[in-house]
Order: sequence, then C-alpha cells, then structure tokens
Amino acid sequence: MIRIIVLSAFILTQSCSQVKLIPSTSEQIMSKIKSFSSQKAVLLNIWALWCVPCVEEFPMIVDLDDEYDELEIIFVSADFHEQKSEVQKFLKKQGLDSISFIKNEKDDPFISGIHPEWTGSLPFTVVYSKNSGIIVDSWEGKHSESRFRDAIDIAIKS
Repeated sequence: MIRIIVLSAFILTQSCSQVKLIPSTSEQIMSKIKSFSSQKAVLLNIWALWCVPCVEEFPMIVDLDDEYDELEIIFVSADFHEQKSEVQKFLKKQGLDSISFIKNEKDDPFISGIHPEWTGSLPFTVVYSKNSGIIVDSWEGKHSESRFRDAIDIAIKS
C-alpha cells in the first residue's frame, strides 16, 4: 500500500512539474552562448507561439538536439512574459526538459543585442562554432532540416 502511495505521489509530481523558463535579456543569452565556447557548438533558435513556421520547425530542432552530443540548443521564446505558462506547456508537450528562455527586454535592444543583421523576423536561428564561438551561419524564417544539419556539421568541425 505504501509503495502505491509513494509511486502515485511521484507520478503526480512529475506530471505537474513545469519546464524551467528563464526571463532573459540579449546580454544574458549571449553570455550563456559564450559559456559553451570550446566545449560545444551552439544553435540559438528564437521563436514564438504565434509564429506558425516556428511551431512547425520546433520538433525537428528538438530531434536534432537529441542526436548531436557536441551541440547545445538554446531556445528563446519571443512571446510576452504574460504567456509564460502557455510557453511552458508547449515546451513540455515538445518533450523539452532543459532550461529555455523567454525574452525579457524591449524588441529593439533585444534584436540588436542578438545579431546586428537580424530584422526581428521569426523564427531566427544562429549557429556558433564549437571551437571559436564565432557565427558560422544565421537565417530568418523556417528552413529545411538539411540547412540545419549543414550548419551544425560546420559548427562542430570548426
């Protein structure tokens, strides 16, 4: 009987646990990216719930994260902070159990702080080299899995 109660409590707490979603500025996100320099390539993906192409490509990116050991994927939601619970539900539904971020800065300083050539269009993806931490590729909009794989392979090797 005690085993059943303990097991039930464990299952209940696991199903109620929320994905960790940290409000962050562009400066904090860039600092996080730099922390992986010389350790892993980094793929930064900025997305939003209201962005259909973002939501469409999200599962593919999660699958890539599971496949590459030398890759760190950083997701940043551009949704409003008031939507935090909806974003957490989406991330949990996608099977994401790592830390993710939600934009906590006005649009203009956030956009220019992430990448000087980014127009603010979503989704936005940037891939950073494993060894040097420099940008090897970046793009706006939804792209094919092969585009992601090509950029990741270059980032891991450079």
